[in-house]
Amino acid sequence: MTQVSETPIALLHGVGLDASMWAPVRDALKRDSVAIDLPGHGRQPALAEPTTLAELAEDVLGRLPERSHLVGFSLGALIAQYIARFHPDRIATMTCVNSVCQRTEDESKAVLKRLEAAESDFPATVEASIDRWYTGTSVPESVVEATRRTLEANDVESFVHAYRVFAVGDAVIGPELGSVQVPTLAVTGELDPGSTPEMTRRLAAAIPGAKSLVVPGARHMLPVQNADVLAGAINDFIQESEGERA
Repeated sequence: MTQVSETPIALLHGVGLDASMWAPVRDALKRDSVAIDLPGHGRQPALAEPTTLAELAEDVLGRLPERSHLVGFSLGALIAQYIARFHPDRIATMTCVNSVCQRTEDESKAVLKRLEAAESDFPATVEASIDRWYTGTSVPESVVEATRRTLEANDVESFVHAYRVFAVGDAVIGPELGSVQVPTLAVTGELDPGSTPEMTRRLAAAIPGAKSLVVPGARHMLPVQNADVLAGAINDFIQESEGERA
């Protein structure tokens, strides 16, 4: 009898980061996984001109396994939602980690203000991100410094192009979420000021049958701060989903 291989897990990082952020999560996952560099990030060419959520998703699709359990963090979560909506045959389940959803007017103004700051003073944006993501956590300074180095290594123009998609992408995919049929888990940190628990609840409410989880004490870098907790949630969600289909 031919053994059927397990559907792998594919991981999409956030804006300004790269696939390496997933290392602690991958160590705790119970099946094979692949971490993808988003366009303009990591080993991918810099973005030389404005782009769209659809274009980012199409690029990522070309480098994903034929079918996967798709996990997206922050900007990666918006890309995952687009793929789940328009290419559902490529996804077995979707986990959206620290995802924005249906920003309010004030929330939209806040992220557009951060976009303007990135254009005018990128070093200050890096430090503001580090502060927003890690202040008050017990994440080792060596790990925080590694994140800082990754952010600082970005091509500024490319970062701005990607950040603009992050700033407006939820308005693009938000109206489509009710048509997503992929089993979905939405997860965020209790103390994430940008991808808030309320946004995660909005996301779970918008996608039929979706579930939500808020991790106590966690900030935005949940995959780094609470890798074992996140990996456990992903493992359990996939196992439950495959059990329901069996």
